[in-house]
Amino acid sequence: MHTRQTLTYLFILLAIMAGILSLILSGRLVNELSLEERQKMEIWALATESITLDEPDADMLLVLNILQSNTSIPVILHDEHSGKLLSHNIKLPEENIPAFLRAKMAQFGSRHEPVRLTELNQVLYFDDSYTLRKLQVYPYIQLCIITLFIALAFFALNRSQSAEQNSVWVGLSKETAHQLGTPISSLAAWTEYLKLKEMDTSLVAEIEKDTARLQMIAERFSKIGSSPDMQPADLRMVAGNALTYLERRLSNKVAFDLQFPELPVIVSLNEPLFGWVIENLTKNAVDAMNGEGIITFSLTEKGNQILFDITDTGKGIPRSKQKKIFSPGYTSKERGWGLGLTLVKRIVEVNHKGKILVLKSEPGKGATFRIMLSRVVESAIKIAASR
Repeated sequence: MHTRQTLTYLFILLAIMAGILSLILSGRLVNELSLEERQKMEIWALATESITLDEPDADMLLVLNILQSNTSIPVILHDEHSGKLLSHNIKLPEENIPAFLRAKMAQFGSRHEPVRLTELNQVLYFDDSYTLRKLQVYPYIQLCIITLFIALAFFALNRSQSAEQNSVWVGLSKETAHQLGTPISSLAAWTEYLKLKEMDTSLVAEIEKDTARLQMIAERFSKIGSSPDMQPADLRMVAGNALTYLERRLSNKVAFDLQFPELPVIVSLNEPLFGWVIENLTKNAVDAMNGEGIITFSLTEKGNQILFDITDTGKGIPRSKQKKIFSPGYTSKERGWGLGLTLVKRIVEVNHKGKILVLKSEPGKGATFRIMLSRVVESAIKIAASR
């Protein structure tokens, strides 16, 4: 992976250097051609003066014949004494030709210093040739192409890294689920054995709950990287079930404030996986509050979107770290792999086609995570309600 990144960055660097070099060379070539065209105009002006000096009243058609040796540079010859205008290499309109030429003359004069034929009381206005104009545009086209190649290189690198990360997460998750399978089966067997020994039924019931919990965790890990079964479900119930389990196992100094609507909030989700999202964000909130405070869970609808906000009263997240918290390996805890929020983001955005972000955060006052999901269509709501 490191070698691939190095090669990609090297390619990008070479592309940038090639683009800069090309722009410099193209700019020099344009300047040289522009200077050469001006020199041509000055030579033609001198030639015109030398021909007509002996005959001040010479017909301007003779001058035009001299200028016709130019086949690419647009020119306008203005006789200041008579006001007469002659043009070459310019497509003329059918009407108002003098006005058109005067406008062009002003335009040419703003781009290039006109050549004065002092002895003849005439001024030669000229513009860049068609070839030169194309060369002036070419560097920008070339720059766009190089930029496109650089963007494609970045895109390929990101896709490659993302694919490799996904492969690692999927492999790790499935291996974890596999490794959990054996001790869970053993715990289930020991639970049945304890029942036969007439142990305290409440104690056995709690062991059964935790065993079932471990089974669900293993199931969650096994679904990472696969297409989970998505069903319309009431998000209030899914969140309530997850929080009921956590509430019994958290400090009594942590309070939950549920701000849910009275009517069902139906979304398409996989309950085991989304329950994991809620639990992970809740545990992170508890850690941020050092085990003491209020966590508010609110559900609102905005158009076709369901907004699920989780707000704590903890230490908050610095603005500089808000974009990093979902990155693999990032953690603010002394113990931790930094995979929790990465998996949360994957479950929300890949499996549930939603979006998760830090909505707001203020140091010392807490943070709010927002999950955005699509609302289920009415037909799905009716199916869910009939169950």
